[in-house]
Amino acid sequence: MFLDILRRRNPAFVLAAQALHQQGAIPANSYVLDLDAITENARLIRSEADRLGLKVFAMTKQVSRHAGFARAVLAGGIDRAVAVDMACAIACHKAGLRIGHLGHLVQVPRGEAAMAARDLIPDYWTVFSDDKAAEAATAARAAGRQQAILARVQTAGDTFYRGHEGGFAAEDAVAAARRIKALPGAQFAGITTFPAQLYDHSTRKVRHTPNLATLQRTADALRRAGFADLEINAPGTTSLITLQALAEAGATQVEPGNGLHGTTPLHAVEDLPERPAVLYLSEISHLHAGRAYCFGGGLYIDPVFPDYDVKALVGPRPTTDTAALRSVEIPPPAAIDYYGMIDASGPSQPKTGDTVIFGFRGQAFVTRAYAVGIAGISSGQPRVVSIENIFGQTQPWPHLEKAES
Repeated sequence: MFLDILRRRNPAFVLAAQALHQQGAIPANSYVLDLDAITENARLIRSEADRLGLKVFAMTKQVSRHAGFARAVLAGGIDRAVAVDMACAIACHKAGLRIGHLGHLVQVPRGEAAMAARDLIPDYWTVFSDDKAAEAATAARAAGRQQAILARVQTAGDTFYRGHEGGFAAEDAVAAARRIKALPGAQFAGITTFPAQLYDHSTRKVRHTPNLATLQRTADALRRAGFADLEINAPGTTSLITLQALAEAGATQVEPGNGLHGTTPLHAVEDLPERPAVLYLSEISHLHAGRAYCFGGGLYIDPVFPDYDVKALVGPRPTTDTAALRSVEIPPPAAIDYYGMIDASGPSQPKTGDTVIFGFRGQAFVTRAYAVGIAGISSGQPRVVSIENIFGQTQPWPHLEKAES
């Protein structure tokens, strides 16, 4: 779905990734990042957020919490991350981003609360229950600090992905806020939900979910009860052009993730200010029964669109030509994606070692793929700066080690 956009809006990135792979600089099964474009995307989002008075926390999970990505975002003016879990928080912290928001979507485990409060020092910490609020407050007090707490709120009719449910009843939010405020080590700071926005495929627009109205009603009730200066955290399908509507709806915090690398659903159907800056790279392993098999490991396509004909660029040399496009069958979610199966019909069959380039909206942190940062594309001197695993940890790679020695 995003490959056509990559070919049209960032062809130099595609060509650089293909060339570096053919030189042995990028392993197969890699999410590859254009760090220059990510910095520029971050700068655009930061500028618009500043105009609207919004706090910005970068989400890094979609690209495996890559340290180079974190530094590129930081260079674009976004200095804080939202951590989807503790592994994400640790990786972002090590990469130099401060932790702006912790505990949402995944609550902090009890045994890790002390480390979170002491070492990560999050600006805001989301809790779903009184038990979790008490853990956060106790950990903060032990660390000698006061923790700003966000309460996740929900009510009947709100939208949640299956397995994401939880939070305080919105109707009980005032009482919950008072209980949190009374905890030594805690400061009640505001409320949050997810998702506040979603892409509607039928209209090809981003729409507000019922959750955002729940935030608005809850915020009004809290203000009437004397809670002023509330933080309203409203993540979901965030890009530069959605910030105005979020600010008008009362949001004070936004959390771009896919927007930073140009892969929100809306980026697939409209040319938005952010340029596409991530692709998935593989190579041909072998041919069998009219198909070319490419290495998998990272073939998780976030299912935000109905099924479509997945295509890849396949060839031995850098190209974005339409002639190099081939249809690909991706293993179903119930299977392990050892390989993708590429149509090998036609006069010129793919060959073992050919580069394979996909463009799709991924969630790299749930895969076993590498994440590879490329710098210098904007200046015509692309180079690999880091190859990392899904925890943002550097992985050894012979070509990179040789370049550094």
